[in-house]
Amino acid sequence: MPTEGAMGGGATARTPPSVSAPQLDDAPAVRLLADTLRQAAQRNASDLHIEPMEHGWRVRLRIDGVLHELARPAAHLRDAFVTRIKVLARMDIAERRIPQDGRLRLAASTTSQAAEDYRVNSLPTLHGEKLVLRRLEALPADLSLAELGLDEAQQRTVADAIGAPHGLVLVTGPTGSGKTLSLYCFLQRLNGMARNLCSVEDPAEIQLAGINQVNVREKAGLTFAVALRALLRQDPDIIMIGEIRDEETASVAVKAAQTGHLVLSTVHTNDASAACARLIDIGVAPYNLAGSLRLVTAQRLVRRLCPQCRVRGDVPQAVLIAAGLGAQESDITQPYVARGCDACHGIGYRGRVGIHEVLPISEAIRDLIVAGRGAHEIAREARRNGVATLREAALARVSDGTTSLAEALAATEAS
Repeated sequence: MPTEGAMGGGATARTPPSVSAPQLDDAPAVRLLADTLRQAAQRNASDLHIEPMEHGWRVRLRIDGVLHELARPAAHLRDAFVTRIKVLARMDIAERRIPQDGRLRLAASTTSQAAEDYRVNSLPTLHGEKLVLRRLEALPADLSLAELGLDEAQQRTVADAIGAPHGLVLVTGPTGSGKTLSLYCFLQRLNGMARNLCSVEDPAEIQLAGINQVNVREKAGLTFAVALRALLRQDPDIIMIGEIRDEETASVAVKAAQTGHLVLSTVHTNDASAACARLIDIGVAPYNLAGSLRLVTAQRLVRRLCPQCRVRGDVPQAVLIAAGLGAQESDITQPYVARGCDACHGIGYRGRVGIHEVLPISEAIRDLIVAGRGAHEIAREARRNGVATLREAALARVSDGTTSLAEALAATEAS
Protein backbone atom coordinates (compact mmCIF):
# COMPACT_ATOMS: atom_id res chain seq x y z
CA MET A 1 0.00 0.00 0.00
CA PRO A 2 1.39 3.43 -0.83
CA THR A 3 2.32 5.55 2.18
CA GLU A 4 2.10 9.31 2.39
CA GLY A 5 5.53 10.67 1.58
CA ALA A 6 7.27 13.34 -0.46
CA MET A 7 5.01 16.19 -1.44
CA GLY A 8 4.65 17.23 -5.07
CA GLY A 9 4.66 20.86 -6.13
CA GLY A 10 1.26 22.53 -6.10
CA ALA A 11 -0.13 25.46 -7.99
CA THR A 12 -0.08 27.64 -4.84
CA ALA A 13 3.32 29.25 -4.48
CA ARG A 14 3.01 30.24 -0.80
CA THR A 15 4.15 27.91 1.98
CA PRO A 16 1.23 26.51 4.00
CA PRO A 17 0.93 28.00 7.45
CA SER A 18 2.17 25.92 10.35
CA VAL A 19 -0.20 23.27 11.64
CA SER A 20 -0.34 22.13 15.22
CA ALA A 21 0.78 18.60 16.10
CA PRO A 22 -2.73 17.36 16.94
CA GLN A 23 -3.94 18.35 13.46
CA LEU A 24 -1.07 16.73 11.57
CA ASP A 25 -0.92 13.60 13.71
CA ASP A 26 -4.63 12.99 13.99
CA ALA A 27 -4.37 9.20 13.65
CA PRO A 28 -8.00 8.47 12.65
CA ALA A 29 -7.86 10.97 9.76
CA VAL A 30 -4.46 9.69 8.63
CA ARG A 31 -5.67 6.09 8.69
CA LEU A 32 -8.87 7.03 6.88
CA LEU A 33 -6.96 8.80 4.09
CA ALA A 34 -4.54 5.88 3.68
CA ASP A 35 -7.43 3.39 3.55
CA THR A 36 -9.36 5.56 1.08
CA LEU A 37 -6.40 5.86 -1.29
CA ARG A 38 -5.71 2.13 -0.98
CA GLN A 39 -9.28 1.28 -1.99
CA ALA A 40 -9.18 3.81 -4.84
CA ALA A 41 -6.04 2.13 -6.20
CA GLN A 42 -7.49 -1.37 -5.79
CA ARG A 43 -10.60 -0.40 -7.73
CA ASN A 44 -8.62 1.57 -10.32
CA ALA A 45 -10.57 4.76 -9.65
CA SER A 46 -9.66 7.77 -11.77
CA ASP A 47 -11.00 10.39 -9.34
CA LEU A 48 -11.83 10.70 -5.64
CA HIS A 49 -14.57 13.11 -4.56
CA ILE A 50 -14.66 14.36 -0.96
CA GLU A 51 -18.03 16.06 -0.63
CA PRO A 52 -19.48 18.00 2.32
CA MET A 53 -23.22 17.78 2.91
CA GLU A 54 -25.65 19.46 5.26
CA HIS A 55 -25.45 16.52 7.62
CA GLY A 56 -22.07 14.79 7.34
CA TRP A 57 -19.91 14.09 4.29
CA ARG A 58 -19.16 11.34 1.82
CA VAL A 59 -16.38 9.92 -0.33
CA ARG A 60 -17.13 8.78 -3.88
CA LEU A 61 -14.91 7.09 -6.45
CA ARG A 62 -15.18 7.47 -10.21
CA ILE A 63 -14.62 3.99 -11.60
CA ASP A 64 -14.68 3.52 -15.38
CA GLY A 65 -16.47 6.85 -15.77
CA VAL A 66 -19.23 6.24 -13.19
CA LEU A 67 -19.32 7.57 -9.62
CA HIS A 68 -19.81 5.07 -6.77
CA GLU A 69 -20.15 5.92 -3.11
CA LEU A 70 -17.31 4.49 -1.03
CA ALA A 71 -18.10 5.69 2.49
CA ARG A 72 -19.82 8.22 4.72
CA PRO A 73 -17.24 8.67 7.50
CA ALA A 74 -17.94 10.18 10.90
CA ALA A 75 -18.68 13.90 10.69
CA HIS A 76 -15.98 14.88 13.21
CA LEU A 77 -13.23 13.51 10.90
CA ARG A 78 -13.99 15.73 7.91
CA ASP A 79 -11.96 18.84 8.82
CA ALA A 80 -8.88 16.81 9.77
CA PHE A 81 -9.22 14.69 6.62
CA VAL A 82 -9.44 17.74 4.34
CA THR A 83 -6.59 19.49 6.17
CA ARG A 84 -4.37 16.42 5.78
CA ILE A 85 -4.89 16.39 2.00
CA LYS A 86 -4.30 20.14 1.67
CA VAL A 87 -1.08 19.97 3.66
CA LEU A 88 0.25 17.13 1.52
CA ALA A 89 -0.74 19.01 -1.65
CA ARG A 90 0.94 22.23 -0.44
CA MET A 91 -2.30 24.17 -0.45
CA ASP A 92 -3.17 27.00 1.95
CA ILE A 93 -5.15 25.37 4.75
CA ALA A 94 -6.28 28.78 6.07
CA GLU A 95 -7.92 29.71 2.75
CA ARG A 96 -11.38 28.21 2.32
CA ARG A 97 -13.14 30.96 0.36
CA ILE A 98 -11.60 30.49 -3.08
CA PRO A 99 -10.70 27.44 -5.22
CA GLN A 100 -7.16 26.11 -4.99
CA ASP A 101 -5.06 23.67 -6.99
CA GLY A 102 -2.32 21.44 -5.66
CA ARG A 103 -0.48 18.25 -6.32
CA LEU A 104 0.72 15.48 -4.06
CA ARG A 105 2.81 12.35 -4.38
CA LEU A 106 2.41 9.22 -2.34
CA ALA A 107 5.71 7.39 -2.04
CA ALA A 108 5.73 3.65 -2.61
CA SER A 109 5.94 1.47 0.49
CA THR A 110 7.88 -1.27 -1.35
CA THR A 111 10.38 -1.36 -4.20
CA SER A 112 7.87 -3.25 -6.36
CA GLN A 113 5.35 -0.41 -6.21
CA ALA A 114 5.47 2.90 -8.03
CA ALA A 115 4.79 6.26 -6.46
CA GLU A 116 1.35 7.69 -7.17
CA ASP A 117 0.67 11.29 -8.20
CA TYR A 118 -2.58 13.14 -7.61
CA ARG A 119 -3.84 16.49 -8.86
CA VAL A 120 -5.94 18.12 -6.14
CA ASN A 121 -8.60 20.81 -6.55
CA SER A 122 -10.65 22.44 -3.80
CA LEU A 123 -13.95 24.26 -4.30
CA PRO A 124 -15.92 26.19 -1.65
CA THR A 125 -19.53 24.94 -1.54
CA LEU A 126 -22.57 25.72 0.57
CA HIS A 127 -21.59 23.20 3.25
CA GLY A 128 -17.79 23.50 3.11
CA GLU A 129 -14.88 22.67 0.83
CA LYS A 130 -15.26 19.93 -1.75
CA LEU A 131 -12.01 18.24 -2.84
CA VAL A 132 -11.43 16.21 -5.98
CA LEU A 133 -8.26 14.14 -6.36
CA ARG A 134 -7.39 13.04 -9.90
CA ARG A 135 -5.04 10.08 -10.13
CA LEU A 136 -2.26 10.81 -12.63
CA GLU A 137 -1.20 7.43 -13.90
CA ALA A 138 2.02 6.88 -15.84
CA LEU A 139 1.69 6.13 -19.53
CA PRO A 140 2.60 2.50 -20.28
CA ALA A 141 5.94 2.39 -22.09
CA ASP A 142 4.53 0.21 -24.86
CA LEU A 143 1.02 1.61 -25.30
CA SER A 144 -0.04 0.71 -28.83
CA LEU A 145 -2.70 1.98 -31.19
CA ALA A 146 -4.48 -1.36 -30.80
CA GLU A 147 -4.71 -0.85 -27.04
CA LEU A 148 -6.49 2.46 -27.67
CA GLY A 149 -9.26 0.40 -29.27
CA LEU A 150 -8.50 1.07 -32.94
CA ASP A 151 -9.13 -1.80 -35.35
CA GLU A 152 -6.48 -2.79 -37.89
CA ALA A 153 -7.75 -0.53 -40.70
CA GLN A 154 -8.03 2.42 -38.32
CA GLN A 155 -4.51 1.78 -37.00
CA ARG A 156 -3.11 1.99 -40.53
CA THR A 157 -4.99 5.21 -41.25
CA VAL A 158 -3.82 6.85 -38.02
CA ALA A 159 -0.23 5.65 -38.48
CA ASP A 160 -0.14 7.15 -41.99
CA ALA A 161 -1.46 10.51 -40.75
CA ILE A 162 0.85 10.92 -37.77
CA GLY A 163 3.78 9.67 -39.83
CA ALA A 164 3.41 12.56 -42.27
CA PRO A 165 6.01 15.37 -42.09
CA HIS A 166 3.39 18.09 -41.65
CA GLY A 167 -0.34 18.67 -41.29
CA LEU A 168 -3.04 18.86 -38.62
CA VAL A 169 -4.40 15.78 -36.83
CA LEU A 170 -7.39 16.29 -34.52
CA VAL A 171 -8.92 14.08 -31.85
CA THR A 172 -12.45 15.01 -30.83
CA GLY A 173 -14.98 13.93 -28.25
CA PRO A 174 -16.50 15.05 -24.95
CA THR A 175 -14.58 15.53 -21.70
CA GLY A 176 -13.47 12.20 -20.30
CA SER A 177 -13.46 10.33 -23.61
CA GLY A 178 -9.72 9.58 -23.58
CA LYS A 179 -8.58 12.21 -26.09
CA THR A 180 -5.47 13.19 -24.14
CA LEU A 181 -4.38 9.56 -23.74
CA SER A 182 -4.66 9.12 -27.51
CA LEU A 183 -2.48 12.17 -28.12
CA TYR A 184 0.12 10.91 -25.64
CA CYS A 185 0.11 7.56 -27.43
CA PHE A 186 0.76 9.33 -30.74
CA LEU A 187 3.60 11.35 -29.17
CA GLN A 188 5.12 8.25 -27.63
CA ARG A 189 5.06 6.55 -31.03
CA LEU A 190 6.75 9.56 -32.68
CA ASN A 191 9.29 10.24 -29.95
CA GLY A 192 12.88 9.81 -31.06
CA MET A 193 16.32 11.38 -31.03
CA ALA A 194 15.94 12.84 -34.53
CA ARG A 195 12.79 14.86 -33.72
CA ASN A 196 12.04 17.86 -31.53
CA LEU A 197 8.64 17.21 -29.91
CA CYS A 198 6.90 19.95 -27.91
CA SER A 199 3.53 20.19 -26.20
CA VAL A 200 1.38 22.97 -24.75
CA GLU A 201 -1.10 21.71 -22.17
CA ASP A 202 -3.44 22.90 -19.44
CA PRO A 203 -1.99 21.17 -17.47
CA ALA A 204 0.41 18.39 -18.48
CA GLU A 205 -1.06 15.32 -16.77
CA ILE A 206 1.57 12.79 -17.83
CA GLN A 207 5.28 13.51 -18.06
CA LEU A 208 6.93 12.02 -21.14
CA ALA A 209 10.72 11.74 -21.30
CA GLY A 210 12.21 13.42 -24.36
CA ILE A 211 9.27 15.78 -24.93
CA ASN A 212 9.35 19.49 -24.06
CA GLN A 213 6.08 20.02 -22.19
CA VAL A 214 4.78 23.51 -21.40
CA ASN A 215 1.99 24.27 -18.92
CA VAL A 216 -0.37 27.11 -19.84
CA ARG A 217 -0.59 29.85 -17.17
CA GLU A 218 -3.43 32.15 -18.17
CA LYS A 219 -3.02 34.49 -15.18
CA ALA A 220 0.63 35.06 -16.08
CA GLY A 221 -0.23 35.69 -19.72
CA LEU A 222 1.09 32.35 -20.97
CA THR A 223 -1.89 31.33 -23.10
CA PHE A 224 -2.01 28.54 -25.68
CA ALA A 225 -1.40 31.05 -28.48
CA VAL A 226 1.52 32.78 -26.70
CA ALA A 227 3.16 29.45 -25.88
CA LEU A 228 2.66 28.21 -29.44
CA ARG A 229 4.32 31.26 -30.94
CA ALA A 230 7.28 30.76 -28.63
CA LEU A 231 7.48 27.06 -29.53
CA LEU A 232 7.60 27.89 -33.23
CA ARG A 233 10.87 29.70 -32.55
CA GLN A 234 12.24 26.57 -30.86
CA ASP A 235 12.74 24.62 -34.11
CA PRO A 236 9.97 22.06 -33.45
CA ASP A 237 9.14 19.10 -35.67
CA ILE A 238 5.97 17.99 -33.89
CA ILE A 239 3.68 20.11 -31.70
CA MET A 240 0.90 18.84 -29.47
CA ILE A 241 -1.74 21.34 -28.31
CA GLY A 242 -3.90 20.22 -25.42
CA GLU A 243 -7.02 21.84 -26.86
CA ILE A 244 -7.99 24.29 -29.60
CA ARG A 245 -10.61 26.48 -27.98
CA ASP A 246 -10.31 29.94 -29.59
CA GLU A 247 -9.60 31.64 -32.91
CA GLU A 248 -6.06 32.74 -32.00
CA THR A 249 -4.93 29.24 -31.02
CA ALA A 250 -6.64 27.71 -34.06
CA SER A 251 -4.99 30.21 -36.41
CA VAL A 252 -1.49 29.56 -35.05
CA ALA A 253 -2.05 25.78 -35.15
CA VAL A 254 -3.24 25.81 -38.78
CA LYS A 255 -0.39 28.05 -39.90
CA ALA A 256 2.13 25.80 -38.15
CA ALA A 257 0.64 22.77 -39.91
CA GLN A 258 0.98 24.57 -43.24
CA THR A 259 4.62 25.53 -42.69
CA GLY A 260 6.22 22.15 -42.20
CA HIS A 261 5.12 21.04 -38.72
CA LEU A 262 2.98 18.11 -37.63
CA VAL A 263 0.37 19.46 -35.21
CA LEU A 264 -1.71 17.23 -32.93
CA SER A 265 -4.62 18.61 -30.95
CA THR A 266 -8.16 18.13 -29.63
CA VAL A 267 -11.49 19.89 -30.09
CA HIS A 268 -14.84 19.33 -28.41
CA THR A 269 -17.41 18.03 -30.91
CA ASN A 270 -19.68 14.98 -31.01
CA ASP A 271 -18.21 13.40 -34.15
CA ALA A 272 -15.39 13.76 -36.63
CA SER A 273 -17.29 15.64 -39.34
CA ALA A 274 -18.42 18.30 -36.87
CA ALA A 275 -14.79 19.15 -36.04
CA CYS A 276 -14.35 20.82 -39.44
CA ALA A 277 -17.40 23.01 -38.90
CA ARG A 278 -16.24 23.83 -35.39
CA LEU A 279 -12.89 25.23 -36.54
CA ILE A 280 -14.56 27.25 -39.27
CA ASP A 281 -17.06 28.61 -36.74
CA ILE A 282 -14.28 29.91 -34.49
CA GLY A 283 -12.63 31.74 -37.36
CA VAL A 284 -10.37 29.45 -39.42
CA ALA A 285 -10.66 30.17 -43.14
CA PRO A 286 -12.08 27.11 -44.97
CA TYR A 287 -9.28 27.05 -47.57
CA ASN A 288 -6.62 27.13 -44.84
CA LEU A 289 -8.32 24.32 -42.95
CA ALA A 290 -8.69 22.20 -46.08
CA GLY A 291 -5.02 22.70 -46.93
CA SER A 292 -3.72 21.65 -43.51
CA LEU A 293 -6.11 19.03 -42.08
CA ARG A 294 -5.03 15.40 -42.54
CA LEU A 295 -7.15 13.37 -40.15
CA VAL A 296 -9.93 13.70 -37.59
CA THR A 297 -10.76 10.97 -35.11
CA ALA A 298 -13.76 10.98 -32.77
CA GLN A 299 -13.85 8.70 -29.77
CA ARG A 300 -15.75 7.53 -26.71
CA LEU A 301 -14.94 5.13 -23.90
CA VAL A 302 -17.17 2.15 -23.17
CA ARG A 303 -16.91 -0.07 -20.13
CA ARG A 304 -15.60 -3.61 -20.61
CA LEU A 305 -17.78 -6.41 -19.32
CA CYS A 306 -16.17 -8.33 -16.48
CA PRO A 307 -14.92 -11.53 -18.17
CA GLN A 308 -15.51 -13.57 -15.01
CA CYS A 309 -19.23 -12.90 -14.66
CA ARG A 310 -20.65 -11.75 -18.01
CA VAL A 311 -23.60 -13.79 -19.23
CA ARG A 312 -25.65 -14.00 -22.40
CA GLY A 313 -28.68 -11.75 -22.19
CA ASP A 314 -32.22 -12.13 -23.39
CA VAL A 315 -32.75 -9.05 -25.54
CA PRO A 316 -35.83 -9.01 -27.83
CA GLN A 317 -34.97 -9.59 -31.49
CA ALA A 318 -36.73 -6.38 -32.49
CA VAL A 319 -34.47 -4.37 -30.17
CA LEU A 320 -31.34 -5.98 -31.61
CA ILE A 321 -32.42 -5.30 -35.18
CA ALA A 322 -33.38 -1.70 -34.34
CA ALA A 323 -29.95 -1.18 -32.76
CA GLY A 324 -28.25 -2.39 -35.94
CA LEU A 325 -26.96 -5.79 -34.81
CA GLY A 326 -28.50 -7.71 -37.69
CA ALA A 327 -30.73 -7.36 -40.72
CA GLN A 328 -32.72 -10.48 -39.85
CA GLU A 329 -33.11 -12.92 -36.98
CA SER A 330 -30.62 -15.46 -38.36
CA ASP A 331 -27.85 -12.81 -38.23
CA ILE A 332 -28.20 -12.18 -34.53
CA THR A 333 -26.50 -13.72 -31.50
CA GLN A 334 -27.65 -12.68 -28.05
CA PRO A 335 -25.11 -10.18 -26.65
CA TYR A 336 -23.51 -10.44 -23.23
CA VAL A 337 -24.86 -8.42 -20.31
CA ALA A 338 -23.37 -7.34 -16.97
CA ARG A 339 -24.07 -9.40 -13.88
CA GLY A 340 -21.59 -8.54 -11.11
CA CYS A 341 -19.19 -10.57 -8.96
CA ASP A 342 -16.47 -10.14 -6.34
CA ALA A 343 -13.82 -9.56 -9.01
CA CYS A 344 -15.63 -6.44 -10.30
CA HIS A 345 -17.00 -5.41 -6.88
CA GLY A 346 -20.52 -6.20 -8.04
CA ILE A 347 -20.46 -3.65 -10.88
CA GLY A 348 -20.34 -6.07 -13.82
CA TYR A 349 -17.68 -4.06 -15.68
CA ARG A 350 -13.88 -3.84 -15.35
CA GLY A 351 -11.90 -1.24 -17.28
CA ARG A 352 -12.78 0.68 -20.42
CA VAL A 353 -11.89 0.54 -24.11
CA GLY A 354 -12.08 3.19 -26.81
CA ILE A 355 -14.43 3.21 -29.78
CA HIS A 356 -13.37 5.37 -32.70
CA GLU A 357 -14.54 7.08 -35.86
CA VAL A 358 -11.46 7.70 -38.02
CA LEU A 359 -11.95 10.21 -40.82
CA PRO A 360 -9.06 10.73 -43.28
CA ILE A 361 -9.40 13.97 -45.22
CA SER A 362 -9.84 12.93 -48.85
CA GLU A 363 -9.82 15.29 -51.82
CA ALA A 364 -13.62 15.12 -51.95
CA ILE A 365 -13.87 16.17 -48.30
CA ARG A 366 -11.35 18.97 -48.87
CA ASP A 367 -13.59 20.28 -51.64
CA LEU A 368 -16.58 20.19 -49.29
CA ILE A 369 -14.65 22.13 -46.64
CA VAL A 370 -13.53 24.79 -49.14
CA ALA A 371 -17.10 25.09 -50.39
CA GLY A 372 -18.31 25.69 -46.83
CA ARG A 373 -20.45 22.57 -46.71
CA GLY A 374 -21.84 21.52 -43.34
CA ALA A 375 -21.03 18.58 -41.12
CA HIS A 376 -23.91 16.49 -42.50
CA GLU A 377 -22.54 16.58 -46.05
CA ILE A 378 -19.04 15.74 -44.84
CA ALA A 379 -20.48 12.85 -42.82
CA ARG A 380 -22.33 11.51 -45.89
CA GLU A 381 -19.13 11.60 -47.92
CA ALA A 382 -17.31 9.81 -45.12
CA ARG A 383 -19.95 7.05 -45.13
CA ARG A 384 -19.53 6.70 -48.89
CA ASN A 385 -15.81 6.22 -48.26
CA GLY A 386 -16.51 3.42 -45.79
CA VAL A 387 -15.79 5.30 -42.56
CA ALA A 388 -17.51 3.53 -39.65
CA THR A 389 -19.58 5.68 -37.28
CA LEU A 390 -19.10 5.64 -33.52
CA ARG A 391 -22.33 3.65 -33.19
CA GLU A 392 -21.05 1.03 -35.64
CA ALA A 393 -17.72 0.83 -33.78
CA ALA A 394 -19.57 0.37 -30.50
CA LEU A 395 -21.82 -2.36 -31.92
CA ALA A 396 -18.71 -4.21 -33.12
CA ARG A 397 -17.59 -4.30 -29.48
CA VAL A 398 -21.00 -5.69 -28.53
CA SER A 399 -20.72 -8.41 -31.15
CA ASP A 400 -17.30 -9.56 -29.93
CA GLY A 401 -18.45 -9.64 -26.29
CA THR A 402 -16.33 -6.72 -25.08
CA THR A 403 -19.24 -4.60 -23.87
CA SER A 404 -23.00 -4.70 -23.47
CA LEU A 405 -25.63 -3.32 -25.82
CA ALA A 406 -26.86 -0.95 -23.11
CA GLU A 407 -23.36 0.47 -22.65
CA ALA A 408 -22.82 0.85 -26.41
CA LEU A 409 -26.10 2.68 -26.92
CA ALA A 410 -25.53 4.97 -23.93
CA ALA A 411 -22.02 5.93 -25.10
CA THR A 412 -23.17 6.79 -28.62
CA GLU A 413 -26.55 8.31 -27.84
CA ALA A 414 -25.69 11.67 -29.40
CA SER A 415 -23.71 10.20 -32.32
